Amino acid sequence: MNACKRTLVGVAVAAAFAVGAAHAQTGGKEIKLGVMSDMSSLYTDLAGAGSVVATKLAIADSGIEKRGYKVSVVEADHQNKPDVGSAIARRWYDADGVNAIVDVPNSGVALAVSAITKEKNKVFLASGPGSSDLTGKSCSPNTVHFTYDTWMLANGTGTAITKGGGTSWFFITADYAFGHALERDTTAAVEKAGGKSLGDVKVPINTQDFSSFLLQAQSSKAKVIGLANAGGDTTNSIKQAAEFGIVKSGQQLAGLLVFITDVHALGLQAAQGLTFTTTFYWDMNDATRAFSKRFAAQDKGIHPTMVHAGVYGAVLHYLKAVEALGGAADGLKIVDKMKATPTDDPLFGKGSIRVDGRGIHPAYLVQVKTPAESKAPWDYYKIRATIPADEAFRPLKDGGCSLVK
Repeated sequence: MNACKRTLVGVAVAAAFAVGAAHAQTGGKEIKLGVMSDMSSLYTDLAGAGSVVATKLAIADSGIEKRGYKVSVVEADHQNKPDVGSAIARRWYDADGVNAIVDVPNSGVALAVSAITKEKNKVFLASGPGSSDLTGKSCSPNTVHFTYDTWMLANGTGTAITKGGGTSWFFITADYAFGHALERDTTAAVEKAGGKSLGDVKVPINTQDFSSFLLQAQSSKAKVIGLANAGGDTTNSIKQAAEFGIVKSGQQLAGLLVFITDVHALGLQAAQGLTFTTTFYWDMNDATRAFSKRFAAQDKGIHPTMVHAGVYGAVLHYLKAVEALGGAADGLKIVDKMKATPTDDPLFGKGSIRVDGRGIHPAYLVQVKTPAESKAPWDYYKIRATIPADEAFRPLKDGGCSLVK
């Protein structure tokens, strides 16, 4: 054997020993989480880098690394494009050793990631997307939908406003999977409560100028203009509605998905009185306040949204299941274990994961405070009603999920 070949063999043997030693040190207990989010566009504040922070806080609070596991985190920007998200998911699963994908705020991207996750037998912890189809017609045995969905939003906000007299609606709808699902589910809730929809207008995602769409809504004469959008689209439409004097003319704006970061961006003067549904508020109790203080210190002072809270809760529950099974290799078995084990974390309390993958926990109908009512930074919400866990989400029998027998 010549010197060159002997050197190559030596390097290969040394590398093999190094890999074996690392494997022995962790006992094969290695977990890699991929946080896929919107890191640069309209959903970046409500998810984005904050979802990475929440993931790392969950890992630290789980204590799993003190018990011999090695947990690493990678992150990527899906750019709100299903093809980009799909390519990232395949690379992570096939080449990078990712065991679970976390967050994904964009229902079109999330539906694609869910399908790939099932194909690869990994785990998808969906906190950011809203479409109720993720636990309905497009449900997957490898996906857990933890934080909120369009059915919850619709039946919380839509029902409350309709019963309060807002009986006719016109929708300004984000033109992709999430917006379509939110309008569909809200229309059903409004009609069930005795109201009706007078029409809609579909708006491209990340639109800056809502003037023509708001004029259509205004001319409909509907009592309520339902904003079936999120993030920057929601704040832009609310700001421009104020400029048009729509609320002063007697029509009511219904933000069907509003985050605390949206309220912060709008300011209390513009956002006061908005009523909407959420599953988390940072100032609910000592545990939520303690978490939020730690979170804000690592995310530019931003207080956590329900998406961030959902990432934290879902990752905590996932790590419990991995540890109970002794490893993260089999995604289906992990999700089955997550469903078989009651959830219990400091942000959402006690709950469960249903057979369709739906995380079950309470929701809250909240109203934005006036500037005079707010006593401190980020002191934005009044909780008007608690929707119990068994009422907050769509009944299991009504979703059309193939996992439900």
